[in-house]
Amino acid sequence: MPEAYLCLRHREIENIDQMDVYRQNGGFSAWEKAISQMQPDEVTTEVFDSGLRGRGGAGFPTGLKWRFMDGNNWPHYVVVNADESEPGTFKDREIMESNPLQFLEGVMLTSYAVGANLSYIYLRGEFWELAHYLDERIAELEKEGLLGDKLFGSDYSLRIRTHLGAGAYICGEETALLESLEGKLGQPRVRPPFPPSFGLYGKPTVVNNVETLTNVPLIIEHGSSYYRKWGTEKSAGTKVFSLSGRVKKPGNYELPLGTTFRELIYEYGGGIIDDKEVKAIMPAGASSSMIVANDEALDTPMDYENVPNVGAQLGSASIIVIDETVSMDWLINKTVHFFKHESCGKCTPCREGTFWMSNVTERVHEGQANWEDVILLQDVATNIKGKCLCALGDFATEAVTTAIERFPEDFKAKAKSNGAASEELVETSAAVAD
Repeated sequence: MPEAYLCLRHREIENIDQMDVYRQNGGFSAWEKAISQMQPDEVTTEVFDSGLRGRGGAGFPTGLKWRFMDGNNWPHYVVVNADESEPGTFKDREIMESNPLQFLEGVMLTSYAVGANLSYIYLRGEFWELAHYLDERIAELEKEGLLGDKLFGSDYSLRIRTHLGAGAYICGEETALLESLEGKLGQPRVRPPFPPSFGLYGKPTVVNNVETLTNVPLIIEHGSSYYRKWGTEKSAGTKVFSLSGRVKKPGNYELPLGTTFRELIYEYGGGIIDDKEVKAIMPAGASSSMIVANDEALDTPMDYENVPNVGAQLGSASIIVIDETVSMDWLINKTVHFFKHESCGKCTPCREGTFWMSNVTERVHEGQANWEDVILLQDVATNIKGKCLCALGDFATEAVTTAIERFPEDFKAKAKSNGAASEELVETSAAVAD
């Protein structure tokens, strides 16, 4: 059993999604405490001191992001990124469905901290039932006097609205999300300026992930030192790891940051299907680099500091496990087709590059390519990276370049079947990678 449930408290407390049960277990005490006893900057300081980092993928310190809000430009907004579209990520949906009141209290506390009187929850288009459910809970909060005008006798007022996207992966990128929320085409903005100075409707805006904000009520209720009981010095608290792929028990597991890959996969995930050998790990969903699953990698702590030591980023901690039965050419063919479909088309390297990568990966997977095509694939991927307005272009290349570099035998097997894999070309590929 996990050491602590902070976000997935519904697994310990039955019916915590109900108002009476949530309040019996400390619900909204942090909200009343903040409004009645704390100044907005004190709430921000408590979150900063807790070490909470963004759970959407970037891992940026949450309290620091709040401090970046432009205090000379009003109004301020809070926008929740609930556009959970990364393949392999399914944590936010469980939180919103099963522990919605704690999530909403987190939105409320964040709004108070940054001086927002109107906040939005941007949900992926397929979450239409969940949007209606959250609307019902928001209406309940208004009826209870927890949302609305002059809360707890103060001068502070707050409203929360939900907004449905249209099922576009790109709208998980915060500036594309803001464009979509404004009724425009969901495409990323040129940055700077960044949302804390120029966000929704050109006003200062904090954009945070669902899981991030769900941690906030417990931090304010119990204090920053309470939250630091879990995790590491630089990666504090717990993390909801979405485990999928070739494991016996896929699902969401909330564990302290710093838990090892081995513990997650074998103790909680039950090991590999049919007891096969683990081959690779994608720690951040389809956007991941491929980690070679050797002993060093399996014993690496899953936190923001240590995962880069094995050639990847923790990201949203969407752990996809790959075993010996999976060929990398098949895997990258899947990921590249996804990114090609989801590219917004604004940046030429991403728009054209994902198209050509898709063509080449298809040829490689079908055994119709030679080794020169593999080199071409890596060359195209390398020329996309770092040349786009948002991270989608980079994400599209991560699995491709690292799969070729770290699992060349899978691609040699495909190329050899077409009679064109020489040692000279292997050396050329290594030079391109460097």
